[in-house]
Amino acid sequence: MHAHQIMTRNVVTVAPEMPVIDAAKAMLRHHVAGLPVVDASGKLVGMVSDGDFIRRAEIGTERRHGRWLSQLVGRSQITSDFVRAHGRKVGVIMTPKPATVAEDTPLEQVVEIMEANNIKRVPVVNGDRLVGIITYADFVQAIASLAHDITKPTTDDDGIRAQVVAAIDKAALHPCRFTVTVRGGVVHLNGVVKDDKMRRAARVAAECVPGVKDVHDHLWIHPPPEEDLGGGDFVSLQEETSTEDDQPL
Repeated sequence: MHAHQIMTRNVVTVAPEMPVIDAAKAMLRHHVAGLPVVDASGKLVGMVSDGDFIRRAEIGTERRHGRWLSQLVGRSQITSDFVRAHGRKVGVIMTPKPATVAEDTPLEQVVEIMEANNIKRVPVVNGDRLVGIITYADFVQAIASLAHDITKPTTDDDGIRAQVVAAIDKAALHPCRFTVTVRGGVVHLNGVVKDDKMRRAARVAAECVPGVKDVHDHLWIHPPPEEDLGGGDFVSLQEETSTEDDQPL
């Protein structure tokens, strides 16, 4: 299997200029532990994760260096720790130039990259453009969906999968998390949808694709966010800003 077969396509992204507090709220609202950071041109420039919020001055958990320890770790490390604890913008606390994989990267290699970099999520890119993301949850979904189907994917399966994705896009469904896997013409739909109507529409769209033998629906319903974030393959939170009532993180 390859990265594109299990990756999540509808990715919530943030901009480097977004306030840290808004990024934290976005992660809680969308139930994710990490967000790709993209610039105005759509180029992937970093990743921000829950680990970036552990050592923060607002909650008194910033790293403290005594005189002797300061001499050991060096001025550069002290400066870096200060910036990450006090930075107000995502671009300051994010991990720049994150490890990435391509759509056709074998899953074995994806796992090796995640383990080598000690990360739980890896962006999937086409050039420098974000096209998806793979997290531990995507591997769990893939195993759960295919536990009773050991048939290896074929070229026909890849073609069917591409048509199913296109059919669902054409139906303007845009689930919050969305993956499609195909084995021997059997389609597995995984993702989060807003209501049962959308769930039925996704299944119908898949069933109409030539070559599909059966559709296994693993979709689940989750209440939509309070505001409409728009459709498309990516949900960008670049325009979100704090309100006067917001309290420090």
